[in-house]
Formats: sequence, structure tokens, C-alpha cells
Amino acid sequence: MALTESTMLELGTTAPDFALTEVISGKTVRRDDFRGNDALLVLFICAHCPYVKHIEKTLGVLGKDYASKPLAIVAISSNDVTTHPADSPDGLRAQAQANGFTFPYLYDELQSIARAYDAACTPDFFLFDKDFRLVYRGQYDSSRPNSGIPVTGKDLRAAIDLVLAGKPAPTDQRPSIGCNIKWKA
Repeated sequence: MALTESTMLELGTTAPDFALTEVISGKTVRRDDFRGNDALLVLFICAHCPYVKHIEKTLGVLGKDYASKPLAIVAISSNDVTTHPADSPDGLRAQAQANGFTFPYLYDELQSIARAYDAACTPDFFLFDKDFRLVYRGQYDSSRPNSGIPVTGKDLRAAIDLVLAGKPAPTDQRPSIGCNIKWKA
């Protein structure tokens, strides 16, 4: 379990475009499909990582909690499935179903979207405003596997709530920590 921190992409960066296959429906989902929302949350996660497993049930709850709000959520997995077969579309589909994900879960086979977002770890969170400008990149909360700290998502939820209220995201943003993205050789 190698610890990798988020790269903390520069605030104000425009959300890179994407067009990826959704693992349950098989449909192509694009960044611009989410225009018209007050915010867009992009999660880089996967099925095998212990840091993602530590929070995945609460990610399903997060999706349900914000379903009626003008927040779009999309998860992306970019890991190399040759070295990590649990992160194949079948594995991602099973993870989404087991955890009640109500948001699209996309597979970035070419890893080009993870590179465009400068994603470094799983989980890695990017919250954009209605103009697709980055306003928060950081941790879900302070909980880590075996830390004894309850998983609440409080850091990310606070940022989401502020953005949805038309206020600036918190300035104290701590990097997300997790497994490194499994890049292809």
C-alpha cells in the first residue's frame, strides 16, 4: 500500500474534456453532458484500492444525498487492468452496484483523462464550479484505513455545500492520499 498524494492541480483550471464509456450502461459520457449544473465533482477511484474501499459505501451515500441538488458527479477509473484486473469494467460495475453508486462510472482505458486532470491517486477529488473551473481538490476527510477516524466526507461535503450556496470553496485544502494510479508501462 504505497501512499501517494494528490498533485493539487492549480485552482481555476478548466475541467479537461472527456468522452468515456460508462461501465453499467455502455453509453459514452462527456464532460459537457453536465453543463447546466452549479458544480461538477470528478472522482478518480477504482475497485481494488484499500483507500477507496475505505470510503466507497459513503460515496454511494454522497451520490444519493446530492441527487436532488444541482451537482453532477462522475467517477473515473484509469488503472491498468493488465496489472490490476479488479479494476476492469466488470470489476467497476460490481463495485458501483455493491455500493449504490447513482452517478456514472467511467473507464479511462487509455489513461489520457487521468493525465489531463493530473490525477495521481485513488481516491482523487476535483470539484468544479458551473463554469467548469476548479474550486476544490483535496481530501474526502481525515479518515484513512485503520486510523480509527470515522468516514464522513466532511472536507469534500463542506466544499460542495459552499459552492452550491454560491460561496467560495474553503481555502484550506489538504491533498487526498491513496494508492497511486496504476500507469501502463
